[in-house]
Amino acid sequence: MLNCSSRNQVSEQINRKWMLIEFQDYTKDFLMKKGANLDLSTRDQYGANMGCNRIFMKADFKGDGTVAFSGIGSTMMYCQDAMKLEEAFGKAFPTMVHYKIEGHFLTLKSKDGSSMKFVAADWD
Repeated sequence: MLNCSSRNQVSEQINRKWMLIEFQDYTKDFLMKKGANLDLSTRDQYGANMGCNRIFMKADFKGDGTVAFSGIGSTMMYCQDAMKLEEAFGKAFPTMVHYKIEGHFLTLKSKDGSSMKFVAADWD
């Protein structure tokens, strides 16, 4: 059972903007050029962007390292050079059920072991 202080500790660590640096076969350079990010800095509704559309969602990060994403949606613009990444992220993201924060890195993992890794945007 979690108490308020463990939830607050999770919030303090997770509530920031994260830049995607490892995902499937995409290179870090490609992801950085697209500005691929997960924005967890607001508490009411979180967001992400893979280079074109705004993706929005709600998330519940628990102190035991589990996470549940819900209410996932996005704008619907067509951007030729970003659609493959957005489609891949859109399919993989809802399957992420575990998270781990190590230093300035956030890793999300699915039950099947696929993952995505982020670095804190405010980290030099």
